[in-house]
Amino acid sequence: MTLFSSSEVSFQKFPVVRLNSENRACIVITQLAGVQRYGQQGKVTILKRGDTTLIDSGRPWSSDCGGDCARLYLRLPYFLMEGRLELNPIPIARRISGASGLGTILFSLSTALFRQAEDLSSEEGAAAVEAYLKILSACVGDSEDASRNRGGSNLLRRRIATYIESHLPDTDIGPVKIASAMGISVRHVHRVFSSKGCSVADWIRERRLRQCHSDLSDPHLRRKSITEIAFFWGFNDSAHFSRSFKEKFGICPRVFRTHAWADSRAVNRLIQRHDVLSRQNVRYLQPS
Repeated sequence: MTLFSSSEVSFQKFPVVRLNSENRACIVITQLAGVQRYGQQGKVTILKRGDTTLIDSGRPWSSDCGGDCARLYLRLPYFLMEGRLELNPIPIARRISGASGLGTILFSLSTALFRQAEDLSSEEGAAAVEAYLKILSACVGDSEDASRNRGGSNLLRRRIATYIESHLPDTDIGPVKIASAMGISVRHVHRVFSSKGCSVADWIRERRLRQCHSDLSDPHLRRKSITEIAFFWGFNDSAHFSRSFKEKFGICPRVFRTHAWADSRAVNRLIQRHDVLSRQNVRYLQPS
């Protein structure tokens, strides 16, 4: 946490990191004195003593103050804030009032953290920051912007899932390629999947196995070998594929395919028998 103080000031900041960089930060600004304007992406907020706002270091932003002013900057990894707030994107340049309620508690915690930073042990410091983030999350989470942005997080999950589904045959599909396509950090990709209780690799393997399961049960693909189907969907080792398939479905691919085709032929025989009986019934019902 850093203290900045100045007399009359006006400045613009331009990002030195890319949006998908792991060095991208969320700057939590706590106003200690003066009245100061902050703007980013067409949004403007004015803070007075006790107020707080968030700024994205990955995008240009500006600020100005007509007299003496002081503020605290707390830089936190952007991906960490997205995870804690469960928001994408984070609501920027929005005033959190320190006049009452949780905003007052947030301001008190912020100033206390700054004053006591050197006297806290590493464990105490971690606990204090954790308490601060919980209050900050509650303050931000009450906003209409937060509700809209949670919808953005769900949209991002669907976009990533759709991208993976359309690139399953690509053997090099993974967190780096997904992050590049989505314009986000690799850590953000990992966080999206951790919220589902699995890793990126687990999700991709699951979807590939499901596709192989579907193809192996399709009689129209009987001319395709098991290895051809597995390799088409992105596997590059037949033995590994067989083990993964058996672990997932409890049966090896070859035996599954045999049973699936047998079941398919049995179903076809039942359909054909039903068609014959139906034609006979129609004939019996026709007037002589």
